[in-house]
Amino acid sequence: MYTIGQVSEMFRIPVSTLRYYDREGLFPDMRRSSGIRIFTDRELEQLRVIDCLKKSGLEIRAIRQFMEWCSQGKSTYAQRQALFLKQKETVEAEIARLERTLDMIRFKCWYYEQAIADGNEERVSEMLPDKLPPEIQTLYDRAHQE
Repeated sequence: MYTIGQVSEMFRIPVSTLRYYDREGLFPDMRRSSGIRIFTDRELEQLRVIDCLKKSGLEIRAIRQFMEWCSQGKSTYAQRQALFLKQKETVEAEIARLERTLDMIRFKCWYYEQAIADGNEERVSEMLPDKLPPEIQTLYDRAHQE
C-alpha cells in the first residue's frame, strides 16, 4: 500500500494530478483510510494504463469510459479491445511520422557535413533530388513521402 505522496514520487506525477484522476473516477475502487487515499498495486497498474492511454492521445473522458468498462467486467472486453486497437493505429501512425522526421534530420546532418567539408552547398545541391549516395537517397526519399 502506498500514499499519494509515494505514488507521486514513483511516477513523477504531481499529487494534484493524482487527486484529479481520482475525482474523475479513474480509480473506481480506491480505498480510503480516514479520508486518506490508499494506493495498492491495482491502482499503480491502473496508473500505468492511464499514462499509456494519455500518451497515445486519449482524453480523460475516454479514459474514464475505459475504466467504467473495466468495472463492468467481461461483457466489455470487445469495447476495451477496440479502444486499444484504435490507439495502436494512432501510435503507429505517429511513429511513422516521427520516422520520416528523423530521416529528414539525418539527411540534413549529412547535407551540412558535406557543405562544411566543401565550404559551400553547390556539390550537394547538384545531387538533389535523385543523385545522392544510396543510403542518403533512401533517407531523402522517405523524408519526402506524404
